[in-house]
Amino acid sequence: MGMDGGIVTRYAASLDDIRAAAERIAPWAHRTPVLTCTALSERAGRELFFKCENLQKVGAFKFRGASNAVLRLSEADAARGVVTHSSGNHAQALALAAKLRGIPAHIVMPSNASAVKRTAVEGYGARVIECEPTLPAREATAARVVAETGGTLISPYDHPDVIAGQGTAALELMAEVPDLDAVVVPVGGGGLLAGTCLAARGVSDVVRVYAAEPKGADDAARGFAQGEWVRQTDPRTVADGLLTSLGELTWPLLRDLAAGVVTVSEAQILEAMRLAWERAKLLIEPSSAVAIAAVWTEEFRAIPDLKRVGIILSGGNVDLDHLPW
Repeated sequence: MGMDGGIVTRYAASLDDIRAAAERIAPWAHRTPVLTCTALSERAGRELFFKCENLQKVGAFKFRGASNAVLRLSEADAARGVVTHSSGNHAQALALAAKLRGIPAHIVMPSNASAVKRTAVEGYGARVIECEPTLPAREATAARVVAETGGTLISPYDHPDVIAGQGTAALELMAEVPDLDAVVVPVGGGGLLAGTCLAARGVSDVVRVYAAEPKGADDAARGFAQGEWVRQTDPRTVADGLLTSLGELTWPLLRDLAAGVVTVSEAQILEAMRLAWERAKLLIEPSSAVAIAAVWTEEFRAIPDLKRVGIILSGGNVDLDHLPW
């Protein structure tokens, strides 16, 4: 067994919260498959197991956290709806979760958000409020919408119920492949990483969790190396799901429970994405490819005693009209 509840209670969520979330969202979320691919494993020099959250509802793991947060609301709070600011997968996830519960969703989206994602959010029945494409504008607009509607703000990553929901993917992976030596996850805001650290380390004493990050958005790597929370300044990467800084609740879990952060170049990300499509027939987005690229780096290959490695493929929402090759 892994860490007991006493050690993890100082964090935003616990293993018990993740187990409760798994039961809560079971009727709503897909239990996604775990797949293997000989070609991708051989390149890594170890066995790889892919947890396919690209096949989750809305095409990303974000539905887990969003649905857990929506289901946790009291009837009175739920009636007033939910609010968030997001340009991507969380916007769609929260919109669908709200639709399934039959409550309003108010989604603040920057004016430069992709038309495909905005259309998807509106398709789930959510109200989209447009704002300038800056974090201060997003936060200010979301605060105004909360004040106007009385809705509950659900952060894409820095929320206890969201972190617990995201941890259910690793819980399923560990149950299906119980003797993993490591789990690798992409890191942006850190909700998936935080939930994975709590779930994987809670279930196993030996498993190591590694974060994978683009070199062009490496706040987690710098923060981990310095031992202090570093904010993202000018992120530039094709992995648009990983542009956000770690949050107040997610940073301590990276700092305390992760084994390391591996960074990859843009060329490595695109190569991993293309090979996943070509060899494994896995339609993933660049953010997912970051985790595959990480296990192929010399840095990761040099880590001893990692024979069986799980990779959480975070999503598969690609704009097919703007493929990067």
